[in-house]
Amino acid sequence: MILARLKLYSDFVVLKHSLFAIPFAYLGAFLASRGVPELRILFWVGLAFIGARSAAMALNNLVDRNIDAKNPRTANRELPSGKITMSEVWGIIIVSYFLLFYSAYKLNPLCLLLAPIIPVTSVIYPYLKRFIPVSHFVLGLNLGYAPVGGWLAVTGAFNIPFGASELAMLLLLFAVTLWVAGFDMIYSLQDIDFDKKEGLYSVPSVFGVRAALGLSFAAHVLMLALLVGLMFVLRLGVVFKAGLVVIAALIWYEHTLVKADDFENIPVAFFNVNAAVSLSMLAFTVGDVLYR
Repeated sequence: MILARLKLYSDFVVLKHSLFAIPFAYLGAFLASRGVPELRILFWVGLAFIGARSAAMALNNLVDRNIDAKNPRTANRELPSGKITMSEVWGIIIVSYFLLFYSAYKLNPLCLLLAPIIPVTSVIYPYLKRFIPVSHFVLGLNLGYAPVGGWLAVTGAFNIPFGASELAMLLLLFAVTLWVAGFDMIYSLQDIDFDKKEGLYSVPSVFGVRAALGLSFAAHVLMLALLVGLMFVLRLGVVFKAGLVVIAALIWYEHTLVKADDFENIPVAFFNVNAAVSLSMLAFTVGDVLYR
């Protein structure tokens, strides 16, 4: 019974999708260390990320429960279908944010000081699609915190004026933001008719399918440009360059899977390809750091 409920909670926050972004948290830690970070840091960074993401997912599902109940694609989710109770949802949010803040406390004072930013943007995100079509980018920002958090977990400092370290963190922040925004625009194509009917402001529902695909591609091109900038700022080497080629190929493949008149491959583009992008980024970056 307990294991069944725990699996339900895991499905509710889609814990398996942590695979998309947790590599970026570790990527930031490895780049800041220019080697292998302490195991203590890796442990608390991972726990902080899982806490932050689980709380954000629970909040999103809580705010959108009535909308999800109307949408045939989401009506069977745990909350609108009644498989999970409101008190359980609040319990997940409280426990998850405890993990975030306690982990930040165990890392260093700066991480703890900046941790409240995460709940603020997580609460804002689900409301935005009711007003303006920018929710994709705020979702990206919420995941873009991951490499910055991993970096600050190692350094414990953010200097003004900016040095190479601060510039590298910002490049990672915006690269991940654009990557997530780009694939979220593709994912939201599945709900374009529902969003129009309900007056929700996604990029596809406001600007149309072709514009959404074009903006998604542009976001991913800019992501790659920022990663090239990161390569120059940190003077990364041949292994990282090889990784950029692999990631560019994966991004191109993702955009060949989804056509303006064919959304059948969206799950493959969203889940499989993006997991490969994230893991490739971590593997090639760590490989470059260790090789050098």
